[in-house]
Amino acid sequence: MTYKGKSLGVFIVPTGIGAAIGGYAGDAASYARKFSEKCTLIVNPNVVNAGGFSGINENMLYVEGYTLDDFMKGNISLLPVDKQNKIGIVFDKSIPSDVLNVHINTMNAVRVVYGTHVSEYVITDEPMGIDFVLNKNGVSDGTVKNPKTMKTSVETLIKKGCNAIAIVGMFKDPEDLNEDYANGVGTDPVGGVEAILSHYISKEFKIPCAHSPAFADYQIYPDIVNPKSASEYITPTFLPCILLGLSHAPQISKEQGIKVNDADFIVIPYNSLGSPAVFGAIEHGIKIYAVKENTTALDVTADKLGIADNVCIVDSYAECLNLI
Repeated sequence: MTYKGKSLGVFIVPTGIGAAIGGYAGDAASYARKFSEKCTLIVNPNVVNAGGFSGINENMLYVEGYTLDDFMKGNISLLPVDKQNKIGIVFDKSIPSDVLNVHINTMNAVRVVYGTHVSEYVITDEPMGIDFVLNKNGVSDGTVKNPKTMKTSVETLIKKGCNAIAIVGMFKDPEDLNEDYANGVGTDPVGGVEAILSHYISKEFKIPCAHSPAFADYQIYPDIVNPKSASEYITPTFLPCILLGLSHAPQISKEQGIKVNDADFIVIPYNSLGSPAVFGAIEHGIKIYAVKENTTALDVTADKLGIADNVCIVDSYAECLNLI
């Protein structure tokens, strides 16, 4: 199948599972951009989000993880947009005023520099109550104690005409959970609960959505860190990347737009094959490439799932792209 004269692929790096490539701060973006030179590419935010930077380009479709799973199952279609989306931002009431001001300045800077249509923002009536943990198996997880206040805020933004939602939740400092993250080792401790937040909004409202964490300490980190993590250590807020991604994110439709059968292939880390997206690809006869150079904290391989006949295992993204 083709879209805009090119083949259509899906490039996924799941969030919060310690992916060797894409488990840090936009470090999978350069790989995805190479694919997007040859095809139109559906990506989940984790692939291209990079704090104050974004790897998104005009040949990519930015689709939140829950929505992407739903798409791969054949439940929804993706409707590319000609005009910019009207983005609404939900800020957690727990965010201190100085941190909030930094985010509002960031929002306005993205508006001015990129012309991004950030239409409205609201502050939740109550704290969202976000907590996160890093499990013994190296997978990040967490809880949201008060999703209702977030839901109410999103309803307010939709009534005001917003058709894409950015969530900014207040997080405690994560460094104690994984001090090696700055060195490009282990799992991003906040990735799991970030996925919970965005999945919840996507499921409830069928609308483009992404999450950015806020931290009380917004000073620029002065030490040299691993390049894979660097983009998160040179910015006081991670809001720019999600606003850039949401700006032209496809809308969700039951009938119109791109359908799962339009996709030619899906690319995913070697040992994280247990997702609905993978089983949706099998159901719809879409080629699956599992990339061995991208390992994760999981151990969910084609052999263990009994789907080896459905999966093409490749050593690297370069080999995968060459085959495609």
